[in-house]
Amino acid sequence: QVQLVESGGGLVQPGGSLRLSCAVSGSIVSINIMDWYRQAPGKQRELVATLTSGGTTNYADSVKGRFTISRDNAKNTVYLQMDSLKPEDTAVYYCYFHITTMTTSRGYWGQGTQVTVSS
Repeated sequence: QVQLVESGGGLVQPGGSLRLSCAVSGSIVSINIMDWYRQAPGKQRELVATLTSGGTTNYADSVKGRFTISRDNAKNTVYLQMDSLKPEDTAVYYCYFHITTMTTSRGYWGQGTQVTVSS
């Protein structure tokens, strides 16, 4: 069974950095699309960053130049490096990957990790 396990959230001061991780476990054939979303209280979930299997990245305008999505193929782990954090980055962050297994090809969500940016 495929699972996505996130880690790395926490409390950080404005201007600080955090690195989120999303590790995939289970028997998979390929990870096709890797997304990071976030949801702040009272707001809709928004797409923050995307990494395709071909290496193409895309970022929301609000995080461009501050966040970096990357992948460690050997560890089946995707990272979101967040620098120059702002209070408005406070949210629960979720990874969402489109994964192909021997029997299915669909999206999977991580459990979410809280990021709080506050002095």
